[in-house]
Amino acid sequence: MKKLIACALALVMVLAMAACSGSGSGTGTTAPADTVTTPASAAAPAVSPAAAASAAPQTDYPKKAITMIVPYGAGGTTDLVGRQLAIALEKQLGQSIVVENMAGASGSIGAQAALDADPDGYTVLFTADSLGTQRVMGISEMSYADFAPIAAVANDPKVIVVAKDCPYGTIQELLDGIKANPNKIQMSYTGPGGSGHVQALIMNQFGYEPALTAYSSGSDCLTAVLGNQVLFTNSNYSTVVSYIKSGDLKALAVCSTQPIADLPDVPTLASVIPGSDALMDIPYTPLSLLVDKDVPADVQAVLSAATQAAVQDADFNKWMEENCVDKLYEKYTTVEQMKAFYDQWESTVSWLLYDAGATKFSPEEFNIPKP
Repeated sequence: MKKLIACALALVMVLAMAACSGSGSGTGTTAPADTVTTPASAAAPAVSPAAAASAAPQTDYPKKAITMIVPYGAGGTTDLVGRQLAIALEKQLGQSIVVENMAGASGSIGAQAALDADPDGYTVLFTADSLGTQRVMGISEMSYADFAPIAAVANDPKVIVVAKDCPYGTIQELLDGIKANPNKIQMSYTGPGGSGHVQALIMNQFGYEPALTAYSSGSDCLTAVLGNQVLFTNSNYSTVVSYIKSGDLKALAVCSTQPIADLPDVPTLASVIPGSDALMDIPYTPLSLLVDKDVPADVQAVLSAATQAAVQDADFNKWMEENCVDKLYEKYTTVEQMKAFYDQWESTVSWLLYDAGATKFSPEEFNIPKP
């Protein structure tokens, strides 16, 4: 069996390297994990033992189940995408992947747990964007530089949603209400430095000041809207699509310069806030699979090859397309491209937060260049 798994992994490695060259380049609560383990030999065509022996990485990884830490609550966009990826990865690696939610402190609790684990590849981190802002926000000393990127996976578009009985029927009506009642109309978000916070600060720059109420996850933010605890939230589309279709929520705007295919009649926020195009044209919720940078290179190589194969899985792609999630793995295909993206993202967002007076420290203290 081990020889068959090694053969399949070797073939995945060869195909992944060919694709790259052609492009030019704990503790915590264990959430239910619907694990489906498929032998890797069933997921790939046969390869000769001689070819496998010459190309296989010098490791027998993985030999046991892998823990995927999601540093946010269950039901949010990071959790949803992470679980879909875990299912696809299991087919490639031939081992179970248990998703473990460790919410708190803007993702820093789960991220630190990933670094505290043995750097052997049996603990991976599936996180959103918070690693790019934790230092300037004074939340932790961690950044993307503490991890090795396995894959930049997805960006879940942000949409402004309100409950079905909300008195504001359009985004312009909501914006007018916020401007007329500064710091009174409540918006739920996932905490300082998160994507919702950043986009609220963008609204601030154009004269709109909602009152922010923090919750531990995107799912909790949504519950607050449905329960009329707050008036609106800036949510990821995958977490609200079913509520929009059922009529329980109304989508007022897409927080981008590009509309969502499923919502052709919902305007972009850039179109109703003149001059905001440059700030809206950023993937504010990049979701990534990372490992401790000290994980051995051969283990990283196995994970990378398996992930490149997993994101081509038909069921995974169907879910991504049905939920209108942007496929970052098609845009950033090499480690160098991913690192450049994270550096640019950290620079843009950290300085945006700092210029708005929302950070504890200046980006200059961490040698983060100004864009």
